[in-house]
Parts: sequence; structure tokens; C-alpha cells
Amino acid sequence: MNREPDLLMNVSSLVIKTAPEHVEKVIDMLRTSGLCEVFFHDTSGKIIVTIEGRDVSEEMRKLKDIQAMAHVAAADLVYSYSEHEVMEDLRKIDSMNDPVPEALKFERPETT
Repeated sequence: MNREPDLLMNVSSLVIKTAPEHVEKVIDMLRTSGLCEVFFHDTSGKIIVTIEGRDVSEEMRKLKDIQAMAHVAAADLVYSYSEHEVMEDLRKIDSMNDPVPEALKFERPETT
């Protein structure tokens, strides 16, 4: 899993809320914006999208741009995946002499 730093992936999902009468208009704006991919929407005004970026700051810029769109009442981050953070955690695990934490190394008392 040796990837170049500029090829690492950051993906987040957002829930966007708009008035029911503006759902189609907001979806069209989102699709043409280049900021995200639209995956789901319902008639109540909820829209689910994903955003990608080179880093968290690029994703936050996209989130703010979406929040500023006309007819968007709210846009909230619900999930975020940062491959950079995962890679750092894997490096830490690989550098440990014993990857099993001490808290997991206990013997159970015998039950009778």
C-alpha cells in the first residue's frame, strides 16, 4: 500500500437540506458545479452527495461552497475518510514491536 502523497484519497459525504420545491433546482446546481456527486434525494428536500479532495482543506472549501449555494438551507458533513490518516495509523502499527495493546492482554479469571 505504498502510494504517493499526492495520490492519497479524501472522500466525505454530506446531507444537504433544501425546501421540497427546490430539490430539482439544487440537484441541477450541484451536478453542474463540479464540487460533488449526487447519490440520493427524496421529495422532502434531503440530498446525499460525496465530495473528494487532495486534503481536508479542499473538502472544507467545497463544503462551504455548497453551503453558500442558493436554496441550500443546510449542508452537513456526515462521514469523512482520509487515506492519509489511515496510512499514518498503519505506519504506527507496523512500527510497533507488539501490535496488540496491553489492555487486550489479560487473562480471564476462571469461573466455577
